[in-house]
Amino acid sequence: MTVTADGVGGLLVSTAAQAKEVFRQRNLRQGLYDAGRVVMADVLVNLHGDEHRDRRRLENRLFRRETLLHYERDLFPGVIAATLEPHVATGRAELVSLGHELMMNLAAVNAGVDRTEGTAEETHRLYGYMMKFIEGATMAHARSDRDALSREIAAALDAFDREFLRRSVARRTDALERAARGELAEDELPRDVLTVLLRNEDRLQLTDDVLLREIAFFLLAGAHTSATAFTRTIHHVLEWTADRPEQRERVTADRSFVQRCVLETVRLNPSSPVAVRRALEDVVLSDGTAVRAGEIVTIDLVAVNRDRDTYGPTADEFDPERPLAEGVTPHGLSFGHGMHACIGQELATGVLPDGAVDPDERQFGLIAAAVQAMFAHGVRRDPQRPPEIDQHTARPYWSSYPVVFADA
Repeated sequence: MTVTADGVGGLLVSTAAQAKEVFRQRNLRQGLYDAGRVVMADVLVNLHGDEHRDRRRLENRLFRRETLLHYERDLFPGVIAATLEPHVATGRAELVSLGHELMMNLAAVNAGVDRTEGTAEETHRLYGYMMKFIEGATMAHARSDRDALSREIAAALDAFDREFLRRSVARRTDALERAARGELAEDELPRDVLTVLLRNEDRLQLTDDVLLREIAFFLLAGAHTSATAFTRTIHHVLEWTADRPEQRERVTADRSFVQRCVLETVRLNPSSPVAVRRALEDVVLSDGTAVRAGEIVTIDLVAVNRDRDTYGPTADEFDPERPLAEGVTPHGLSFGHGMHACIGQELATGVLPDGAVDPDERQFGLIAAAVQAMFAHGVRRDPQRPPEIDQHTARPYWSSYPVVFADA
């Protein structure tokens, strides 16, 4: 194994084999979100060992096949239609904000965040809180004053708690009490993370602050990574079809193909370009490389996902028809690996064809559904307003991506 110094006292890992070993090491724990503890402390992705295992096992119940199919087939089509309608009516949209709004609407349902008013103003306020939480999760890459940003995020968490979470907790507590008395059937309980956590609060012993951060985390994670992939997939497909105009019809007609476009986008552009692990004690990797306690190991996900030995000589290019060797994942290691792999991966990007999966139970993922809907409305780049890169973060994000609809 070749591991090179990253210049800041840690190690840089840049191949799939190396990365998988680091992901599997029990004495290397999550280190990517240390700077954003104001919103990320003690949430699922930051837990380790038995504590992580116990909470994940409970929350995994929300990501079973029947629940994911319910989201994809029953719930999300209406969310897509309602969210896109005003934008299609005006003939234009901005993908970054549209993607976050779209994915937030489902992430709120999955997390257990109620919007009792049902107004556009209420959704706008929730959107503002979520975007502030995202700044916290990505604070390691921020170029602004981190202390000031932490104070803003703490204030947003407090306001979110008062306006949204406390009412959501009260509703679920009442439902659980009614279910315990036999007044409410099991299938009438909300199917969301908050209900699972409240139902198991004696076992988990979560403080109110940790519960608040956990729900904020599921809101931001469910919306942000999917929204980012949504915008990037549309960008790649627009560029790819510019030289292959006959393929646009395929995008609107074949969701399996759109799913491959999403997975290829996620491979090229992982939500975070790196994964970070911190050694809890001295670790010796399989090639004899020593990692000292407290040392940082950085996995270069962009390099891992563009390895030419794995993905061929065009590994740096977008190619949804890329042939893959057996055992090679089309999304690279963008969702992590092992016990810490992304809990919402199948919700976002679906399940690939498999002989064990009934074709009628096939999941294509929510991102593919949203991307396909955009192309069904004839999405194009806005010729008057070019997309712009976000200058406030070192992460490669679009800050603005204006589009128009051909069928408006």
